[in-house]
Amino acid sequence: MSSRPTIKDIAAEAGVSTATVDRVLNGRVQVREETVRKVANAAHRIGYHATGLIDQRLVPTMPKMTFGFVLHKGKQEFYRNFAREIEQAVANRRDIHGKALVRFAADQSPESFLQEIDAISRGVDALASSAVNHQNINREVQRLQGQGIPCFALLNDFAQGVRANYLGLNNMQVGRIAAWLISHTQSEPGKVAVFVGGSRWHGHQLRETGFRSYLRESAPDFAVVDTLVNLETRTVTHEATIDLLARHSDLRGIYVAGGGMEGAIAALREVCPPGKVSLVVNELTEESRAGLVDGYVTMVIATPLAQLCADLVEMMFNAVRTGSSETPGQHFLEPTLYLPESI
Repeated sequence: MSSRPTIKDIAAEAGVSTATVDRVLNGRVQVREETVRKVANAAHRIGYHATGLIDQRLVPTMPKMTFGFVLHKGKQEFYRNFAREIEQAVANRRDIHGKALVRFAADQSPESFLQEIDAISRGVDALASSAVNHQNINREVQRLQGQGIPCFALLNDFAQGVRANYLGLNNMQVGRIAAWLISHTQSEPGKVAVFVGGSRWHGHQLRETGFRSYLRESAPDFAVVDTLVNLETRTVTHEATIDLLARHSDLRGIYVAGGGMEGAIAALREVCPPGKVSLVVNELTEESRAGLVDGYVTMVIATPLAQLCADLVEMMFNAVRTGSSETPGQHFLEPTLYLPESI
């Protein structure tokens, strides 16, 4: 069994002397805040047993920051996981007294998002949301940015040109990945279908565009039927999938670009054997995992939530600390791909 890390180990990891580490631990002599942070980070990295004591040396100097987050679908597994990862990312910061305020819009209407954004914005230093695209939300983001509250778009890139940054997947690429998978897992060409949540989800539109462009360029024998709008609901997706299977005997694949995948999985289980229709969905949940296991889901394209949340909190921290608004940009993360053999 290896011995516990020592002061000497901290010093080597932090690039300081053991005397400096001793001063930080015992607080006998004032040490520069930058050095204390360096020692604290090193202690955490190597698993030193008294990291709490070192962290206490930073308490008087750490700024207080409150970050607000407005998500939706508060009862769904993915967004509950999202909220937990957000709270963990804020708690992991050892350079601030951070507080995460997470609220959920009652539904997917612009009004519901605006209500929650307005309520939470009154007590935060920065704000992030998974809101829909709508001109009223754009105006609200512009107002908040003008008041010095940087705003970030999550998963769906709303308020483009106004918000501070977008964090999520490259949705055009995600759609192309889905199309590639379907065209490579079916031995014969035929019909394919794509579900989107609605016109207010710019991310879904980009996924559909990527999906169609790949098939048009690289697998033209696969014909995409008219786009299906499911309002991100299980029931609508289930009924539409049953109808698709009845009308198109040559249906080869389905891509659910947003929510509602549970309905497609259930419909396929009712009507056809696993693998007959390739199904691609987004985000790994209990239901999509079960679909991979029994062969009704061909691939899950997932957002790396822990990385996204850590990157998001870092951007929010920097925006608040510097008080400057960088040129609005996009921060793409690489998707995590799950196949039946991955589970």
